[in-house]
Amino acid sequence: MLTIGKITETIINRSPFLREALTEDLINVSALARKIKPEIEENLKKEIKEGAIIMAIKRMTPGFYHKIDLKIRNFMGSLGDFLVRSDLEDFTFENSDTLTMRQMELMQILADKRDTFYAVCRGVSETTIITSSSLAQDIRKVFNSEKEISHSPDLASVTVKLPTVNTEISGIYYYILKHLAWEGINIVEIVSTTNEFTIVVNSNDIDSTFSTLMQLKKLSKTAEVEEA
Repeated sequence: MLTIGKITETIINRSPFLREALTEDLINVSALARKIKPEIEENLKKEIKEGAIIMAIKRMTPGFYHKIDLKIRNFMGSLGDFLVRSDLEDFTFENSDTLTMRQMELMQILADKRDTFYAVCRGVSETTIITSSSLAQDIRKVFNSEKEISHSPDLASVTVKLPTVNTEISGIYYYILKHLAWEGINIVEIVSTTNEFTIVVNSNDIDSTFSTLMQLKKLSKTAEVEEA
């Protein structure tokens, strides 16, 4: 049997972002009730009062997203060190039969440069190389016969050390990226390994990126103390 509560929850659950915003008290419940009222009336085939919808929304349990949020908040407090790098550049080349050979040549150059940042992301049709600006000329020389799709200079990155349990908790990357997006930070690239997460941004955004990540870590630790 259809009820106002069941229909309300179904509508809200169609949007994870809406459910999350409700969990964090970021939504005006009265405005939401007015917006979904026509759809609820259409399902029930009768007119209903706005107040009934407001009550249905308020009676909804925090549910899955609330549980996930609590886990992530606790997790953020256990993040390891943040490593900031500057003077990075991003090269993207079209995949070809010879591209792998060019990468091998570059690896030989890197053999004696242990402190140089280097990351490769190979996709279906293109490969991106993120590296220190000091290697830009070497890359131009080695890959001069390859088709360059894009090049982004003046970049910086923050590498986050993740606890080993990161693979067991859903939504960690989303939580971090959401807060960076709220700060208006444009992410150029993301590079990850099992226990590391590197965010590449424009150099003029690196201070805001670092500050946002530090704030997430600090707030999570504060929340842990208050819960204790």
